[in-house]
Amino acid sequence: MARTDRAVAVVVLTDEERETLARWARSSQALAQWCRIVLGCADGKSDQEVATELGIGPQTVGKWRRRFLDRLVDEPRLGAPRRITDERVEQVVVATLERTPSDATHWSRASIAAESGLSRSTVGRIWKAFNLKPHQVDTFKLSNDPQFVDKVRDVIGLYLDLPEKALVLCVDEKSQIQAVDRSAPVLPMMPGLPECRTHDYVRHGVTTLFAALDVPTGEVIGSVHRRHLAVEFKKFLTRIDKEVSADVDVHLVCDNYGTRKHLTVRKWLEAHPRFHMHFTPTYSSWLNQVEHGFGLLTDRRLRRAAHRSLRALENDIRDWIKTWNEDSKPFA
Repeated sequence: MARTDRAVAVVVLTDEERETLARWARSSQALAQWCRIVLGCADGKSDQEVATELGIGPQTVGKWRRRFLDRLVDEPRLGAPRRITDERVEQVVVATLERTPSDATHWSRASIAAESGLSRSTVGRIWKAFNLKPHQVDTFKLSNDPQFVDKVRDVIGLYLDLPEKALVLCVDEKSQIQAVDRSAPVLPMMPGLPECRTHDYVRHGVTTLFAALDVPTGEVIGSVHRRHLAVEFKKFLTRIDKEVSADVDVHLVCDNYGTRKHLTVRKWLEAHPRFHMHFTPTYSSWLNQVEHGFGLLTDRRLRRAAHRSLRALENDIRDWIKTWNEDSKPFA
């Protein structure tokens, strides 16, 4: 039996509330989105209609519809009456979103409390209510590849629809892996104390890991080299050719690093027609699944390790790959 849509609670706004929400909706980020959700609900639209219009999920619309209605029907509470008006809350939110202090790049609780006349704890509660975090910053990078869409479809198509009688490998190298040893022995963790290490260290050289991750199984073919030039990349391709059955094609997903298109590598690929190269767009290494494997290697084995020699580091990397392959899992 087809499921019928549940009746949604109706949002009714006064003219003053509608005017205030419309003014807030012209601001930026989370506050504006919340206002647009409430205004859309007040116009009689369903959660799905509002979600489609704003490009968000219907669950988000339903959550904010309920929160707004809960605020309206909230019963009087015990204790002192509320002293912070909506106008003062609005001033804090708008200042946080649209301005910066004259002596800093972002607001702190202390700086905005000094300007608004509110306490730091009150500013903290307002920021928490609107999910504002001025102290945090994220980064992004836009690809300038003119063939971005075609390359994304090519790579994702391989992930979602694996070719028959073919192997899809995500290939890349993790270069400049440092063999680092601390200047004094690491002090072990104790009850009440974390593991302690010196801030200074001694370098014993760098190495490079070439890796190919099998998309359907998560298994890794790895090779460690002291350099990462076209010659080493060719050697790695030769190793893949030896380890992969000769009756299947090999599709390699890789980035646009210069070694991939070097004359030496191009000649090798021409001599091995079963190898097919698929390049990710520029500045889009996140499309290559082997990057997730590199992240796990760094977090679990390299970041907090101490190696007294380059050989010890390389043996550690090989041991980690062996352990990973014993219980490998594909990335979703």
